[in-house]
Amino acid sequence: QVQLVESGGGLVQAGGSLRLSCAASGRTFSRYDMAWFRQAPGKEREFLAGIRWGGGSTFYADSVKGRFTISRDNAKNTVVLQMNSLKPEDTAVYYCAAGSKVPVISRDRGYDYWGQGTQVTVSS
Repeated sequence: QVQLVESGGGLVQAGGSLRLSCAASGRTFSRYDMAWFRQAPGKEREFLAGIRWGGGSTFYADSVKGRFTISRDNAKNTVVLQMNSLKPEDTAVYYCAAGSKVPVISRDRGYDYWGQGTQVTVSS
């Protein structure tokens, strides 16, 4: 079992930055692939970024490539999403997810555990 708790969301002006953190419980955190998704009102959940269990491979959606950076610290059981150059269309609830040997890291059905989400609002 893995429990995930996101933090770091809030209100920011367009062009600003936020740093989201996901704290994971469990001693096997280092074995899980991790990812960030988001969901805006009336829209489907969207993949943003993912990182393999070893941390050597990262993946990004085109919509955030060059603006967002995912990283993990297996010693601290955390995964971080650094978000820069935020836009109003980035407004959504952001979720952290964990899965074991996720076949396609951008597909949400491959993840077994989800956090409760943290709200990010970007004002214009």
